[in-house]
Amino acid sequence: MKKTVFVTGASAGIGKATAIYLAQNGYQMYGAARRSEKMQDLKAYGIQPIALEITKEESVKEAKNQIFKQAGSIEILVNKAGFGLEGSIEDIPMEEACYQLEVNVCGAMRLAQLVLPKMRENTYVKIVNISSVGGKIAFPLRGGIMPASLPWRP
Repeated sequence: MKKTVFVTGASAGIGKATAIYLAQNGYQMYGAARRSEKMQDLKAYGIQPIALEITKEESVKEAKNQIFKQAGSIEILVNKAGFGLEGSIEDIPMEEACYQLEVNVCGAMRLAQLVLPKMRENTYVKIVNISSVGGKIAFPLRGGIMPASLPWRP
């Protein structure tokens, strides 16, 4: 039986590449992002695209419920939704910085909290959180919160 995988941030970059790779290797795939028009090409790989606004709990619940209704379970959750802000610290509006934190950090936690109770019914589950090297290496004009820029231990 195929394992079901749910990948967020599947409209571009690493999230999209991860979804395609896993679909090509026999997993039942669901890819989610807020820009659903950028995921239509995923259907050719057998990936079910799902519109998702990771900062809205109702949207997260709808996506979770859709997958559980269609597939019955989620064995693997890949949290890749996220983005970076460019600009000097003093030029980045706090509203944008808070939204970035909501997407990059709180969104992954919200999704995990909502899917974990049902995931625990399976004998095999994994949650993979993918962040950015930008949280460990400083770049000019990238002082905003990056996915991994919270305190960490090497």
